[in-house]
Amino acid sequence: MLVVEAKLKNGTPQQYQRLDEAIRTSQFVRNTCVRYWMDNKGTTRNDLQKLCSQLAKNKDTPWVTLLNSQARQSAADRAWQSINRFYQNCRAKISGKKGFPRFKKYTRSVEYKLTGYKLSDDRRKIKFTDGFKAGEFDLWCSQRTLVYYSEQQIRRVRVVRRCDGYYCQFLIDVERQENHEPTGQVTGIDLGLKEFYTDAQGNTVDNPRYLRKSEKRLKKAQRRLSKRFRKGKKQSNNYHKQRVKVAKLHLKVSRQRKDRAIKDALALVQSNDLVVYEALKVRNLVKNRKLAKSISDASWYQFTEWLNYFAKIYRVVCVAVPPHFTTQDCSVCSTRVQKSLSTRTHQCPNCKAVLDRDHNAAINILKKGLKYLGNYLNGSVGHTQTDPNALGESDLWVLNGNIKDLSRLVEQGISNSDVERIPR
Repeated sequence: MLVVEAKLKNGTPQQYQRLDEAIRTSQFVRNTCVRYWMDNKGTTRNDLQKLCSQLAKNKDTPWVTLLNSQARQSAADRAWQSINRFYQNCRAKISGKKGFPRFKKYTRSVEYKLTGYKLSDDRRKIKFTDGFKAGEFDLWCSQRTLVYYSEQQIRRVRVVRRCDGYYCQFLIDVERQENHEPTGQVTGIDLGLKEFYTDAQGNTVDNPRYLRKSEKRLKKAQRRLSKRFRKGKKQSNNYHKQRVKVAKLHLKVSRQRKDRAIKDALALVQSNDLVVYEALKVRNLVKNRKLAKSISDASWYQFTEWLNYFAKIYRVVCVAVPPHFTTQDCSVCSTRVQKSLSTRTHQCPNCKAVLDRDHNAAINILKKGLKYLGNYLNGSVGHTQTDPNALGESDLWVLNGNIKDLSRLVEQGISNSDVERIPR
C-alpha cells in the first residue's frame, strides 16, 4: 500500500465549512457506535455496521443521511478498531491501562471508501458528491502524482483538517519495491541525544533538536495566546488567530522531524546491506522528567519505523536487538565497565581500549545482530553461546563481503518477529 497526500486548494469558505460538517458527522457516528457497544453486551462489528443504517433512517438524526454510506461504515470501523484493540490488550494481560475506548471530541478527518467522491481525468481535481456537497477542489501534490494510478487502485480517500488547511490522503493498492545494489557494508547504530546516532564505523549524525531551536518563538507565541484568553467568556477572533499561529509552529517542528527521519533512514538503508539497531522502549524512557523533552525531540521511534519501512521495500535485512549492557560492555574484550550518563569515553581497565562510548555501543549492537543472524542461519535458534560477543563462522560471511547468505536471509523474509524467538 502507498499513501499519497495532496492539499485541497481553491475552495470557498462555504466548501471548507461543509467538509467540517462531514468530519463532525463522522465523529458523531463513531461516538454513537462506542456508546452502543457500552450499553449492549456482546456487540459485534456487524452490529455496528447495522447501527449506521439505523442512524441514517432515524428522524432525530437527519444530518447523518447527508454523509456517504461508506463513510459511515468507515466511522464504525474506527470505533471497532479501538474496541478490538481493548479486547486484545485484555487477553494479552498487559500491565497498566488496557486502552478502554473513549469518545472523540476533536476528530480531524473523515474517510471515504469507493464512493462519495469523483476524480477528474487528469487527477488534478476532486469533487465530493455526498449529501454535504462540498464541491470541487484542486489537488496540490508534492509527492508522486496520481496520474500513474488507476481509479481501481485507489482504495480509500481520507480528508484531514490541519491548522494550515485541508489535505486529501489517497490509499493506493500498489506493491512498492526498489532496487538495491549490494554494497558489502554492514553497520550497527546507537541512538543518542548528543549525536542522533553513531554507527559501528565511528560515523556520527548530528541531532537537529528542532524543538529546542523553535522554543523561543513558541514561548513568545504562547504568551500572546495566553494574554488573549478570557476565562468563562467566548473567545475573540484574535484569540483563535493566535491559536492557529501556535499550532502552525508546532506543525512545522513535526514536519521537520519527519523529513529528517525519512532522509536519515533512507540514506542508512541505501548504503548498507545489514542494519542493526537497539530496540528502545521510548514510552518508558520519556518517563524521565529531566530527559523527556530531549528524547521526544530526537524522535527515535519515528526514525526506527521509517528504517524498517525502507528496509522492507529495498529488501535489506534490518534487525532490532535488546540494548542491555551495550554501553557497559567493552567491544574488544567484553569486560563490563560501569559508566554514568556523564561519562562520554569508554576506557577498559582490562585491555586498555579507549574510544567513544557511543561508538563502543554501536560495535556491540552490530555484534549482537551478527550473532542472532548466525544462529538463525545455522538453525540453532534455541542455542545460546557462552560468549555474548563471540562471532561464529556463519558471521564472517558478512564481514568478508559475501552477500549470498545475506540475500538468502532476505528471500526467507526474516524480520524482527523471527529475531524475537532467538534467546537473549
